[in-house]
Amino acid sequence: MVSSFGPLLRSLRQAAQLTIEGLSHASGVSVRAIGDMERGISRGPQRRTVQALAEALRLGEEQRAELDEAARAGRPRSGGSVPGRSGLYELPRGLGDFVGRVAELELLCRLGREASVDGPTPVVVVHGQAGLGKTACAVRAAELLREVFPDGRFYVDLRGVDAEPVPAAEVLHRLLRALDVDPRVIAEEEWERASQLRAILAERRCLLVLDNAADEAQIRPLLPGPGAGMVVVTSRRTLGGLEGVTRIALAPFSPQESAQLLRAIVREAADRAVAETEQVARLCGRLPLALRIAGTRLASRPGWTMRHLAERLSDEDRRLATLAVGDVGVEAAFALSYAVLSPPAKETFRRLALVPAVDFAAPIAAVLTQTGVFAAEDQLDDLVELGLLQREGADRYRFHDLIRLYASQRLREEEPAGATVAAERRMVDWLLETAIVAGRWFEPDYGAPPSDAKGLVPLATLEEARAWLEVERDTWLAGLRMAAAADRHEQVAELGEAMRWFAANAQHWLGDWLEVFGLTRAAAAGLSDPRRELWHMNRQVWAFLVTRLPRRGEAALRENAERAMEVYRLAESLGAVREQADALCNAATTWRVLLDFDQSLWAYSRGRELAEAAGYHDTYYWASGGVATALFRLGRLDEAIEAYRSVLRNIDEQPVVSSAAKHSRIFVLGGLATALLAAQRWQEAIEVAEPALAEAGGQGSNLVMGMHRTLGQTYARLGATGEAREHLTRAIELAEKYKTWEPRSLDEAKAELAALGTDHNP
Repeated sequence: MVSSFGPLLRSLRQAAQLTIEGLSHASGVSVRAIGDMERGISRGPQRRTVQALAEALRLGEEQRAELDEAARAGRPRSGGSVPGRSGLYELPRGLGDFVGRVAELELLCRLGREASVDGPTPVVVVHGQAGLGKTACAVRAAELLREVFPDGRFYVDLRGVDAEPVPAAEVLHRLLRALDVDPRVIAEEEWERASQLRAILAERRCLLVLDNAADEAQIRPLLPGPGAGMVVVTSRRTLGGLEGVTRIALAPFSPQESAQLLRAIVREAADRAVAETEQVARLCGRLPLALRIAGTRLASRPGWTMRHLAERLSDEDRRLATLAVGDVGVEAAFALSYAVLSPPAKETFRRLALVPAVDFAAPIAAVLTQTGVFAAEDQLDDLVELGLLQREGADRYRFHDLIRLYASQRLREEEPAGATVAAERRMVDWLLETAIVAGRWFEPDYGAPPSDAKGLVPLATLEEARAWLEVERDTWLAGLRMAAAADRHEQVAELGEAMRWFAANAQHWLGDWLEVFGLTRAAAAGLSDPRRELWHMNRQVWAFLVTRLPRRGEAALRENAERAMEVYRLAESLGAVREQADALCNAATTWRVLLDFDQSLWAYSRGRELAEAAGYHDTYYWASGGVATALFRLGRLDEAIEAYRSVLRNIDEQPVVSSAAKHSRIFVLGGLATALLAAQRWQEAIEVAEPALAEAGGQGSNLVMGMHRTLGQTYARLGATGEAREHLTRAIELAEKYKTWEPRSLDEAKAELAALGTDHNP
């Protein structure tokens, strides 16, 4: 019969006539560790510890073997159960069809294998929203590390999202019992139990899986000190207060992993309907729990196909109910996180379902909840911490698709309809008001907002205004649609009027401007103000021209020119001179694209006369630049060059507000550089285009890519193929990114680049 390690060690120490202190000094093993061994608290020390004790005691071979055997007998050899206690701490049953998490498992296994007795015990926090498979990932890692941790792998469910998570003191007691510590010597105080656990784990190579942690306070007492063990913690929270830990954030599955999991559950159904399988994965938000439930529902219904499942999941109002089977459901998993939120955080969570865009920032949350931005950020951080929101970059957030549905459900069930309507109205009002202020930065009659203006977002500079309009593009566009649907004509029309020059700077938004000015024209018509409606009609014609050019043929362009002339005639009948000038310039630009340069020259010239008579400087410069361009296209190079230079002189002598003047100036400089290139005045072309390109900055992409192409062509004529290649490449990149060039122009630029060959001439 094998002796117990503690009594055997004591007898050998006494036979060697050594005190505990003496044995500690001779072996290098701490006094406390030796005392715990002799009292039975630590029953199975690691081999290196046994060897150190044997050396200090000067044991013979037979006694060494007996001490080794006693130590081995004291070490648990199973997955971590306590002998005679029904396997309470065994690892949960793993998934036979586990898929994915390759990189995460590789990291967990590497950290486990690298754990050293001389270093700190590696602690890994696997975190993320409900349903991502955190427990499955941790258990899978423990299975793969079976041979690395021969002294036991122990699992404890900390019940972190329950109303009352398991206290740390109770977890410590359970772990000490699992490590075969006599209950009579387990300390009463939490800190003492923590010390006992650290002492034992320092001598053993064990893996702890602490599943579903509530917070840092629950985890800290459970963490070991130095040793060759490992701890894997799973939590919906990031547990950011824990220091010296490795964090692994789980994300939803990739499309490939999602399909792989569905095939593992319902192989034939998935293989027969690949497209429907992809649709099911998308509707499940590629959330492992949702995918597993969906697959199980299909597998348990022989009459269903993957198409049946996709159709049921397509109903947003029923999707969460469909994603439940037996006692497991996606909604129930989300509800556990929602239940532990504070009342303000719950309100924030619910009302964020009203945001009409994929991602958002704190100010819109502040508007929805009528709080300050800092308070809103605190609530958003709470939601991120529990996995109910995901961060997008430094200051933006987004819902997982299924969690957004859950938030919408909570909103319907927990808030009065009136409160929801009022919150949505506040949001739309704020979006449009902010977009109007930002857009007016670019308008000649407005510019910067008043110095005492206050808002939830910084709009103190032109660049801040541009950045907000760009970043929040989807959100304020959605707000515009909502306002238009509610017949809020004045607000919709005002936004369109604030966007004219910003639209000229952001032509690459393709169909957005056609939609924007279509909505604003309809709103203006609803205001029964013919002159105001004319303004919006002009913007709609312009939007068709600049946003649909690559996708419309000659017939559509001729229809657009005729619409412009209809606006001109209507404006003429009302004596609206400015609107006449704008309409003629729209018609002239369309004719220029149609290569009808005589008509274009006439319309630009007449538009310039009307704009000058009305003192309408913005359109005067537009028309003047158009006249020069038409002359250039007609082959009248000297006249065109002089016309371009004349426009530049006029802009300098009678400047308009910055954004309008800058746009006109960049347009004219680009045309002048192209004309100089055609006249073979190459050095002059470069002297115009290089500073113009630098000046353009964030101006409309068509202007910038046009100047890059002009510079590429010019440098090619001068034999500087390196510079030529650089500019042509950039022009093509922009054209392919924004898709606003005619296909013919893009093909020509690619041919010009190919003609340069591959040699670089500095």
